[in-house]
Amino acid sequence: QVQVAESGGGLVQAGGSLRLSCAASGSTFSSYRMGWFRQAPGKEREFVARISWNGDITYVTDSVKGRFTISRDNAKKTLYLQMNSLKPEDTAVYYCNRASLDGRALGSWGQGTQVTVSS
Repeated sequence: QVQVAESGGGLVQAGGSLRLSCAASGSTFSSYRMGWFRQAPGKEREFVARISWNGDITYVTDSVKGRFTISRDNAKKTLYLQMNSLKPEDTAVYYCNRASLDGRALGSWGQGTQVTVSS
């Protein structure tokens, strides 16, 4: 099992940037495909991005393509999400989790990190 803890959220103006981190515990982090998910107020949690176990293959959903980049450092057991050109519609609580190829979360949820983008 992988336990996760997200950090790096905050309040930023539209057009700004943030880098989220997801620190994982457990010896199997490097074996898993990982992903980022988000939940906006009043909406269901949605898939944002995923990355293969070794970082070679990444995918981001269309709504963040060209703005968000997912990466990982297996030696540090940490997953990242670099978010540029942020928009108010990116406002949400962001979570990391194990991810399936079709964007489903496969593990336990952490507490998430709040990202608020002001217009």
